[in-house]
Amino acid sequence: MNGVEKKIVFLLSGDLGYSFTPYADLAAQLGLDENKLLEIIKTLQTQGIIRRLGVILRHQKSGYTANAMAVYQVEAKRIQECGEQLAELEYVSHCYQRRAFPGWPFNLYAMIHAESKDQLLDRAKEATAICRPEDWRLLESITEFKKASLRYFSEA
Repeated sequence: MNGVEKKIVFLLSGDLGYSFTPYADLAAQLGLDENKLLEIIKTLQTQGIIRRLGVILRHQKSGYTANAMAVYQVEAKRIQECGEQLAELEYVSHCYQRRAFPGWPFNLYAMIHAESKDQLLDRAKEATAICRPEDWRLLESITEFKKASLRYFSEA
Protein backbone atom coordinates (compact mmCIF):
# COMPACT_ATOMS: atom_id res chain seq x y z
CA MET A 1 0.00 0.00 0.00
CA ASN A 2 1.20 3.48 -0.76
CA GLY A 3 1.07 6.40 1.66
CA VAL A 4 -2.24 7.79 0.34
CA GLU A 5 -3.90 4.39 0.63
CA LYS A 6 -2.64 3.98 4.20
CA LYS A 7 -3.92 7.46 5.09
CA ILE A 8 -7.33 6.59 3.60
CA VAL A 9 -7.52 3.36 5.63
CA PHE A 10 -6.45 5.25 8.75
CA LEU A 11 -9.09 7.94 8.28
CA LEU A 12 -11.84 5.47 7.36
CA SER A 13 -11.15 3.48 10.52
CA GLY A 14 -11.88 6.54 12.63
CA ASP A 15 -14.86 8.78 13.18
CA LEU A 16 -15.91 10.59 10.01
CA GLY A 17 -18.16 12.87 12.02
CA TYR A 18 -21.65 14.01 11.10
CA SER A 19 -21.92 14.99 7.46
CA PHE A 20 -24.24 14.61 4.50
CA THR A 21 -21.11 14.38 2.31
CA PRO A 22 -18.55 12.33 4.27
CA TYR A 23 -16.61 11.17 1.19
CA ALA A 24 -16.37 14.68 -0.24
CA ASP A 25 -15.17 15.92 3.15
CA LEU A 26 -12.61 13.11 3.40
CA ALA A 27 -11.40 13.75 -0.16
CA ALA A 28 -10.93 17.46 0.61
CA GLN A 29 -8.96 16.57 3.76
CA LEU A 30 -6.68 14.39 1.63
CA GLY A 31 -6.40 16.88 -1.23
CA LEU A 32 -8.15 14.47 -3.60
CA ASP A 33 -11.13 14.64 -5.91
CA GLU A 34 -14.12 12.77 -4.42
CA ASN A 35 -14.33 10.44 -7.45
CA LYS A 36 -10.62 9.59 -7.10
CA LEU A 37 -11.12 8.81 -3.41
CA LEU A 38 -14.06 6.52 -4.20
CA GLU A 39 -12.00 4.81 -6.93
CA ILE A 40 -9.18 4.12 -4.44
CA ILE A 41 -11.65 2.80 -1.84
CA LYS A 42 -13.23 0.50 -4.44
CA THR A 43 -9.78 -0.81 -5.43
CA LEU A 44 -8.91 -1.46 -1.77
CA GLN A 45 -12.20 -3.37 -1.42
CA THR A 46 -11.51 -5.40 -4.57
CA GLN A 47 -8.06 -6.27 -3.21
CA GLY A 48 -9.61 -7.39 0.07
CA ILE A 49 -7.76 -4.74 2.08
CA ILE A 50 -11.05 -3.08 3.05
CA ARG A 51 -13.71 -5.68 3.74
CA ARG A 52 -16.59 -3.37 4.51
CA LEU A 53 -17.52 0.11 5.63
CA GLY A 54 -19.97 0.41 8.48
CA VAL A 55 -21.59 2.74 10.92
CA ILE A 56 -21.33 2.57 14.70
CA LEU A 57 -24.67 3.39 16.25
CA ARG A 58 -24.34 5.37 19.44
CA HIS A 59 -27.66 3.99 20.60
CA GLN A 60 -27.93 5.92 23.86
CA LYS A 61 -27.51 9.20 21.98
CA SER A 62 -30.13 8.15 19.44
CA GLY A 63 -32.87 7.63 22.03
CA TYR A 64 -32.44 3.93 22.75
CA THR A 65 -31.89 3.92 26.49
CA ALA A 66 -32.74 0.24 27.09
CA ASN A 67 -30.31 -2.12 25.37
CA ALA A 68 -29.43 -5.76 25.84
CA MET A 69 -27.60 -8.61 24.20
CA ALA A 70 -29.92 -11.55 23.72
CA VAL A 71 -27.97 -14.81 23.74
CA TYR A 72 -29.52 -17.96 22.35
CA GLN A 73 -28.77 -21.65 22.32
CA VAL A 74 -29.87 -22.72 18.84
CA GLU A 75 -29.48 -26.04 17.05
CA ALA A 76 -26.64 -25.90 14.51
CA LYS A 77 -28.98 -26.76 11.61
CA ARG A 78 -31.21 -23.76 12.44
CA ILE A 79 -28.62 -21.14 13.33
CA GLN A 80 -28.25 -19.62 9.83
CA GLU A 81 -32.00 -19.22 9.35
CA CYS A 82 -32.54 -17.93 12.87
CA GLY A 83 -29.65 -15.46 12.62
CA GLU A 84 -30.93 -14.07 9.33
CA GLN A 85 -34.43 -13.61 10.76
CA LEU A 86 -33.13 -11.82 13.85
CA ALA A 87 -30.83 -9.61 11.78
CA GLU A 88 -33.86 -8.40 9.79
CA LEU A 89 -35.58 -6.98 12.88
CA GLU A 90 -35.45 -3.17 12.91
CA TYR A 91 -34.44 -3.07 16.56
CA VAL A 92 -31.49 -5.49 16.21
CA SER A 93 -28.28 -3.61 15.40
CA HIS A 94 -26.06 -6.66 15.04
CA CYS A 95 -26.43 -10.40 15.17
CA TYR A 96 -23.71 -13.03 15.01
CA GLN A 97 -22.80 -16.63 15.71
CA ARG A 98 -20.19 -17.63 18.28
CA ARG A 99 -18.88 -20.94 19.56
CA ALA A 100 -20.57 -22.36 22.64
CA PHE A 101 -18.43 -23.41 25.61
CA PRO A 102 -18.93 -25.78 28.54
CA GLY A 103 -21.16 -23.96 30.98
CA TRP A 104 -22.10 -21.37 28.35
CA PRO A 105 -24.17 -23.07 25.61
CA PHE A 106 -25.14 -19.88 23.74
CA ASN A 107 -24.13 -19.71 20.09
CA LEU A 108 -26.25 -16.89 18.64
CA TYR A 109 -26.12 -13.27 19.82
CA ALA A 110 -28.40 -10.33 18.92
CA MET A 111 -28.11 -6.77 20.24
CA ILE A 112 -31.62 -5.44 20.90
CA HIS A 113 -32.39 -1.73 21.33
CA ALA A 114 -35.50 -0.10 22.81
CA GLU A 115 -36.75 3.17 24.22
CA SER A 116 -37.82 1.67 27.56
CA LYS A 117 -37.25 -1.43 29.67
CA ASP A 118 -40.83 -2.62 28.97
CA GLN A 119 -40.31 -2.22 25.23
CA LEU A 120 -36.97 -4.04 25.51
CA LEU A 121 -38.63 -7.00 27.22
CA ASP A 122 -41.42 -7.07 24.59
CA ARG A 123 -38.86 -7.01 21.79
CA ALA A 124 -36.77 -9.73 23.44
CA LYS A 125 -39.88 -11.94 23.72
CA GLU A 126 -40.72 -11.29 20.05
CA ALA A 127 -37.17 -12.12 18.92
CA THR A 128 -37.15 -15.25 21.07
CA ALA A 129 -40.47 -16.41 19.61
CA ILE A 130 -38.97 -16.08 16.12
CA CYS A 131 -35.85 -18.01 17.08
CA ARG A 132 -37.40 -20.67 19.36
CA PRO A 133 -34.09 -21.44 21.10
CA GLU A 134 -33.45 -24.31 23.47
CA ASP A 135 -32.34 -21.72 26.06
CA TRP A 136 -31.69 -17.98 26.13
CA ARG A 137 -30.66 -15.06 28.33
CA LEU A 138 -31.01 -11.30 28.14
CA LEU A 139 -27.82 -9.48 29.15
CA GLU A 140 -28.79 -5.87 29.81
CA SER A 141 -26.37 -3.05 29.12
CA ILE A 142 -25.75 -1.01 32.23
CA THR A 143 -22.72 1.10 31.29
CA GLU A 144 -20.96 1.58 27.96
CA PHE A 145 -17.22 1.85 28.49
CA LYS A 146 -15.96 2.03 24.93
CA LYS A 147 -17.35 2.24 21.44
CA ALA A 148 -14.64 2.80 18.88
CA SER A 149 -13.35 1.31 15.66
CA LEU A 150 -10.01 -0.42 15.49
CA ARG A 151 -7.47 2.05 14.07
CA TYR A 152 -5.07 0.83 11.39
CA PHE A 153 -1.74 2.56 10.78
CA SER A 154 -0.86 5.83 12.49
CA GLU A 155 -1.72 9.41 11.77
CA ALA A 156 1.88 10.00 10.68
